[in-house]
Amino acid sequence: MRIFTSAILAAVMWAGLSSDALAVPLIVVNVGAPAVNCVFNPACTVTVTDSIGNYPPSSGYTGTPRLQSRTYVGVPGAPAAGLTAYVYRVDFTSATARADINCAINLKVRFGPNARLNYGGGGPADVFVITTGGLGSIGLASADRTGSVVTFTFTTPVCPTNGFNSPGQTSFFFGIASKLTPKPSVAQSDLTFGGGTVNVPARAP
Repeated sequence: MRIFTSAILAAVMWAGLSSDALAVPLIVVNVGAPAVNCVFNPACTVTVTDSIGNYPPSSGYTGTPRLQSRTYVGVPGAPAAGLTAYVYRVDFTSATARADINCAINLKVRFGPNARLNYGGGGPADVFVITTGGLGSIGLASADRTGSVVTFTFTTPVCPTNGFNSPGQTSFFFGIASKLTPKPSVAQSDLTFGGGTVNVPARAP
């Protein structure tokens, strides 16, 4: 597993995004594992590469809220042959709020053109959410594209433990495919309770 130690990479990546650009809704489908793996490998198994980006400690946490970036490649003979799956999970299970409980509302990733695939058997979709057979408890309410930025919005905010009887939460794994190869990038999350917008190391096309 590759661990990112720098919390900020090239903030210029986020420069120039027009607030006037129109958001285009993406098609999101809930799927199960390991069945969704069959889209990328006829044997229904995938070999993954994982990396971790930590949310900045100034966001009001003790412990380590983090973003997990996972990639795997579609093999010859699979519907996604030649494409790379970019799969993400926002994980606050090891984080405790110090004061205000700043929760992640969304994840924003700079992403080039994505492929549409029949992830769940109901027709082409842009984004898949692994709601069964994997980790997590929080899904996606929506995903949309504004220019090159894809915003994944959670059904409910992903929160750290409050130090009492509320455990830290994690999203389900959610993914999107591209023909482009992975490279280090910077994602963003909007936080609740005045936590603002934070940069989180990630991998993306």
